Amino acid sequence: MNRPKVSIVGAGTVGTAAAHWIASQELADVVLTDVIEGLPQGKALDILQAGPIAGFDVQLTGSNDYAATASSDVVIVTAGVARKPGMTREQLIDINAGIVRSVIEPVVKASPNCVLIMLTNPLDAMAYLAYKVAGLPRSRVIGQSGALDSTRFRTFLAMELGVSVDDIHAMVIGAHTDKDMVPLPRYATVRGIPISHFLSAAKIEAAVARTRRGGAEITELMKASGFTAAGAALCEMVEAILKDKKRVIPCCVHLNGEYGQRDVCAGVPVLLGRGGMEKIIEIPLDAAEQAAFTASVGAIREMLATLKV
Repeated sequence: MNRPKVSIVGAGTVGTAAAHWIASQELADVVLTDVIEGLPQGKALDILQAGPIAGFDVQLTGSNDYAATASSDVVIVTAGVARKPGMTREQLIDINAGIVRSVIEPVVKASPNCVLIMLTNPLDAMAYLAYKVAGLPRSRVIGQSGALDSTRFRTFLAMELGVSVDDIHAMVIGAHTDKDMVPLPRYATVRGIPISHFLSAAKIEAAVARTRRGGAEITELMKASGFTAAGAALCEMVEAILKDKKRVIPCCVHLNGEYGQRDVCAGVPVLLGRGGMEKIIEIPLDAAEQAAFTASVGAIREMLATLKV
C-alpha cells in the first residue's frame, strides 16, 4: 500500500507518543530512529502490537540508520536532551544545538522533499538553526510551539469555565518559553463568544499565567517533561500537512517582515497544508499584545546570539 511516510528522529517519550498518535489515526507509515541500539526497534514493535486491539493497520519500523528515513513526506525531529525540574528550555541550547546539527543534514539528504517539523528545545532557536542548516524553503521548516501551547491554553480555559474543550478556541504566539510566550485572551472564544463574557480579568490572567508554565508544571509534578500532549500536537500538524487540511495552527516559522520581524523564527498563526506552511496569517495586535510579542522575539534573538549559524 502506498501510504505517506513519516520519520521521527528521537525515540524518547515525545517521539514515541507522536508515533503512537500518528499510527492510531492511520495517517502514515512511521519510522522511528535513535542512536540507542534497540530502542527505536522496540518502541516501534510495541506500538505495532497494539494495532490488532486498537484497530489501526500501518507499518512501524525502528532503525539506528538514517537511511531508513529516505523519501519521508514529513520528518519530525524530537532528538535532544529534555529539561529536568528547575531547568528552563533555554538552558538546553548548547547541547541540543550540537544534536540538531548532526541530525538535520543526513535526514534532509535522505528526504529532500520533506516537511521538517522541529520539537527539540529551545524550540525557536532550534527551528532557526534547522532552517539555516537544512537549506529548505522556509515553508518546509516548522517548529511546534503554539500548537502545543494553545492546546494547554484551551484546556485551562475549559477547566475554569466548566465547558467542553471542543467549544474553546484560543491561541498562543511568540516564543516557546515559560515567561516569553504570548497567549492571546482577546482572541479566545467559547463558540464565538469572547471569554471576557464569562471570566473576570483576574481569572483570565490566571489562565494565561498557567499556560506559560504549562510545561514546567508537568515537569515539577512528574520530575520529567510532558510528552502526551506534545505528541498529539505533532500529530495534529502532520494530519494538516498530509491531508492538506489548510488548518490554522500557531507554529514557529521563519519571519521575513511579518509582524515587523525579519530573520528570526517565532510562533505565529499559519495555514498548514500539503506544502507545509502555506501562509503566515497576520492578525491585528493591540499595543499591549504587540509589545509582548516584540519582547518575546527579543528573547529569541538573545538565544540566537549564542548560536553560530
